Formats: sequence, structure tokens, C-alpha cells
Amino acid sequence: MTADDTITADASGTWKLGDLPVHRVGFGAMRLTGSAAFHLGTPSDRGRSLAVLRKAVELGVNHIDTAAFYFSSLRSANELINTALSPYPDDLVIAAKVGPYRDHQGEWGTSARPDQLRGHVEENLRQLGRDHLDMVYLRRMHQDSIAEHFGALAELREAGLIRHLGISGVEPRHLAEALGIAPVVSVQNRYAVDRPDPEDDEVLRLCGEHGIAFVPFYAVAGQTGERGATTAHDDAVLSVARAHGVSPAQVRIAWTLHQGPHVLAIPGTGNPGHLVENVAAGALRLTGEELARLDEARAQAG
Repeated sequence: MTADDTITADASGTWKLGDLPVHRVGFGAMRLTGSAAFHLGTPSDRGRSLAVLRKAVELGVNHIDTAAFYFSSLRSANELINTALSPYPDDLVIAAKVGPYRDHQGEWGTSARPDQLRGHVEENLRQLGRDHLDMVYLRRMHQDSIAEHFGALAELREAGLIRHLGISGVEPRHLAEALGIAPVVSVQNRYAVDRPDPEDDEVLRLCGEHGIAFVPFYAVAGQTGERGATTAHDDAVLSVARAHGVSPAQVRIAWTLHQGPHVLAIPGTGNPGHLVENVAAGALRLTGEELARLDEARAQAG
């Protein structure tokens, strides 16, 4: 399975982001820009990044997660997406996020104020060459309440700049707060087989109850986060990988998808071979015993 590019994203199944159907294995664009997208590390090879995006769509990926603040010294994820895929396929859903921001030198600012969010949405529109965004997440930046920020995005939804809204980096109370303002179709939180968090488990459960997508980030990266895919796979992940003849990263993606039909995966890579593996992971079916072994290891990691 590890190098089988005949397996396409539809093997992972489908979920709807609002009224927009997407395959459950999508693509995260952050790593397209280089070795350290948030810290201006080595820029990616432009041709290879464009090829990865085109290959993703060829493999049936129709859900791409991006942001205007995904850039390195010479690369912008949004510009790469625009160049590689415009004019966009009719079924392609592009999700952006706002809240954090960086200046033109790459330095992080404090969290965007509510009155700045329109400008950040418009920047994503400009870079992607769109007249509206399919999906926009409010990435919470340590605010106790997200009402004012989410309300500002709800106004942009009413104005037609945004089709659907999501929230990211939230606790259960923030989901309730947002639902009191406008429909939420997706929640994006950090979630991985080696990173137990009862609060995130509760958010995942609540999303399932409400028919809301739950989209983990760093599901493959685990504890290494933005630095890249983890190499510290525990014994349970490694043994399941050996049993199926697949990579540990594929097991981590498959475990993610097994957490519920509403759970989507957005593994990111700038490597064409890893892309093929990530998409193929959507066809990997784990047994009940294997899932129990992974869940036990996850509990012990806490």
C-alpha cells in the first residue's frame, strides 16, 4: 500500500462541510512552503510543491486546508495553490483560517482584532484568486471568549465573502458559544494517537453529536508539531504498521479516521511519495484489536 498511487481519496469515504461533500482524506498546505514554514527555513522547491498539489487533486483530494500566514522566505502556500490549481475544480473545497497573523518579514503579531478579520479574509481571497472562501476557521489565540471574533466572521458570511464557518484550537465551551452565533460546520483541534487530551476527546464527541466535522491537525506530526512528521512512533503504532506492511504515518492517519465518520484528515507534505502514502492510508482498515492496542498506548502516553 505504501507506494500505491492507484488508491484515491474516495477510499476514505465522504463527509459534508455544510453542503460541500469532501473526501475524508484531504491535504494540509503548510509544509508546501519549506522545511520550517513558520520560521522562514529552507524554501521548498517550487516545481515540486506545484506537482504535489496537482497530484493531490489527481488522486481525488478535494479538501485543502491553508492560510495566508503559511509562507516561508520565498514561498506562499496560497500562491502555490492558485498557480497549481486555478481554474479550480468544481468540487474542490479550500478552507482557510484567520486569527493568527504575520507581517511581511514573517514575524508573528498578536491575535488579530475582530475589526481586522475582514482584511485577513480579503488577503486570502486575493492570494487564492477567489471571490469567496468555501470555509474559514477562526483560530482561537488564547481568548477566553470567541464571541466577538466569531461574530465578525459571521457578518462576513452574511455578506457573501465566506460560505461556511469553523473554529480551531477550542474547548467545548467555545463550541457552544459559537453555535449560539452562527452555524459551525467544522472544528479543527490538535489531536493525535500519542497526544491524549480529555478535553479534545469531548470536543470530538460533541462534534459527532451535532454533525460537525472534526479535523485534527498534527495527527501525523504528533509531539513534533510544526517541525514535521514524528519519528518517535511507539511500539503499538510500529507493530500495527508491520502487520499491514505500511508506514507508521499511515497507521496514524488510519487511526484518526477510525475515530468517527465525521473525522477528517489533512496530512501535509511537500514530498510526492509521502502524498501517495497519505492518500492510500484512507483505505487502511484497522481491526478492533488493533484499535484497542493503539487506544491503550494513547492512554498510557497521558
